Amino acid sequence: MAKKSYSTLAVSMPSDGVVHVELNRPDKLNAMNQAFFPEMRALFDALASDDEVRAVVLSGRGRVFSAGLDLRDAGSAPEGDDVARQAWYWRRHVLELQEAFNAVERCPKPVIACVHSAAVGGAIDLIAACDVRLAAADASFCVKEVQVGIAADLGTLQRLPKVIGNQSLVRELSLTGRKMAAAEALSCGLVSGPALHADRAACVAAGLAMAADIAALSPVAVQTTKVQLNFAREHTTAEGLDYVATFNGAMLQSEDVMLAMRASLGKTKAEFSKL
Repeated sequence: MAKKSYSTLAVSMPSDGVVHVELNRPDKLNAMNQAFFPEMRALFDALASDDEVRAVVLSGRGRVFSAGLDLRDAGSAPEGDDVARQAWYWRRHVLELQEAFNAVERCPKPVIACVHSAAVGGAIDLIAACDVRLAAADASFCVKEVQVGIAADLGTLQRLPKVIGNQSLVRELSLTGRKMAAAEALSCGLVSGPALHADRAACVAAGLAMAADIAALSPVAVQTTKVQLNFAREHTTAEGLDYVATFNGAMLQSEDVMLAMRASLGKTKAEFSKL
């Protein structure tokens, strides 16, 4: 993995194939400033094409996962423009911000979010774009935007209903800004179990262990699976079945299939090459 420094993120590779991305503005509660969004997009686009990377863990440094958008550094439209021009400016701006989390979702490498303390506003947009969410016992989740006079616009309202599958709950959270505790997040399926983790360190350790397990599997199988799950979520069952049949017409010819079968029969561990 190529070394690059970021002002809002810390990136490391703690084990083969596993990248750990940490939100790295702990003195600002990992609030998302203007620099954060292009850095996230650039990083995850790079991870998507890096053959050394097989799974990604996302966490926050410091005492809070993320307080969401940094309102002190949110940008402003050019002064003097009329309403229509300002509207076009803000539309373009929001679409650019959305791409930071779209990059997480379209990255073919599985992304595991490890949430501790608070995930607020834009942090919900972010974790909704991840594949798996784990939580510490002290975690809470809040779709805060309605309380500051806007509708969430970076993916929460589009992705969260598909993550949880409970329209009533998603609408309640989004329309009230109520803070949801970790136990409720576990029970409704926002985060994965079977249990909550004791604290941030335990949650991150569980995420890294899961990522290592994924990284040991066939990258062909893993990345094909994520691509198929993303496709199936937005299409009919029939369209998804047709797509996976076409896709696997090529993928089933991978040497990984025979390696995995031989390892299973021989009760050994297969070693898979990079994609």
